[in-house]
Amino acid sequence: MAVNYNAKEEADGHTSGVGVAGGGAAGGAGKSRKPDNTAFKQQRLPAWQPILTAGTVLPAFFIIGLIFIPIGIGIFVTSNNIREYEIDYTGTDSSSPCNKCLNVSWNSTPPCTCTINFTLDQPFETNVFMYYGLSNFYQNHRRYVKSRDDSQLNGDNSSLLNPSKECEPYRTSENKPIAPCGAIANSMFNDTLELFHIDNETRIPITLNKKGIAWWTDKNVKFRNPFGTTNNLTALFQGTTKPVNWPKPVYMLDSEQDNNGFINEDFIVWMRTAALPTFRKLYRLIERKNNLQPTLQAGKYSLDITYNYPVYSFDGRKRMILSTISWMGGKNPFLGIAYITVGSICFFLGVVLLVIHHKYGNRNNSADIPN
Repeated sequence: MAVNYNAKEEADGHTSGVGVAGGGAAGGAGKSRKPDNTAFKQQRLPAWQPILTAGTVLPAFFIIGLIFIPIGIGIFVTSNNIREYEIDYTGTDSSSPCNKCLNVSWNSTPPCTCTINFTLDQPFETNVFMYYGLSNFYQNHRRYVKSRDDSQLNGDNSSLLNPSKECEPYRTSENKPIAPCGAIANSMFNDTLELFHIDNETRIPITLNKKGIAWWTDKNVKFRNPFGTTNNLTALFQGTTKPVNWPKPVYMLDSEQDNNGFINEDFIVWMRTAALPTFRKLYRLIERKNNLQPTLQAGKYSLDITYNYPVYSFDGRKRMILSTISWMGGKNPFLGIAYITVGSICFFLGVVLLVIHHKYGNRNNSADIPN
């Protein structure tokens, strides 16, 4: 057998045809593995590589430290100036007024109520945000997050009567489609919280605004009621049934038309799932009436709770939080501490490297000079 061999072609990544004595067929030329002769594939693109010297590294450490430390102090002080008051009303403690409601179920009748008295030592000057908080509640579970029908929530009439299979096992009930379907809607928080200011043994109710608590895009884009020839939500939701754990259907969530059905803001806030098992969600707004008096004066208050939401079965906890906000949001000292820590480490490393350079830098330079 004779083989035709071309060393130059092999070096270039090409192979010539192979002839076989006795009438064998010649093979076709093989495809070259050599990369194209381009700047990108031949790694000839222009590049810049910094030369790390004491003259560039030391100023960088000091500049980062001098910038980060003041920013961190400012953020930390701003966070500490935010007023926040938290009440755990789960009722696990036998002395808690809500202990009698600990074993409440979804459809308990009559609903269990309790009152917790507390004192604010400092006034809340600006607008106050009332949150409810839950612990050990995993809204980030994969099946839980998927258990919803966004087309149904967006007002699609076909999805209203034929919800997505992702909603199982909360897709239908009593041979009727559930609206809204899914595990997220079925587990909606339904405690009722009312706040009173106690002045000379008189309970003065605090106005709690239930509108403006949801994201604008959620309220006006993602959530819509079904379309029809009438504005009567009872007729628009005809043929559907309420979620299993709800005491009433979705078209009875509120007496006001612009806050009822799928566009109810309490419902919208709940449907935006939390990333962590301990979370808080906005419940109400307490707006400042005038600039002469604080929104919530220092003094005695009472919180009336209609205890509907069961958490004891999964070792959960419930909280009510009153908080002001600043330009950076709610109270969170972590960001300020992180800035201060990073800035301090950079400044400290700058000082250490400066001492090392001052002590050993000249020695290294003299060693490079030939005799």
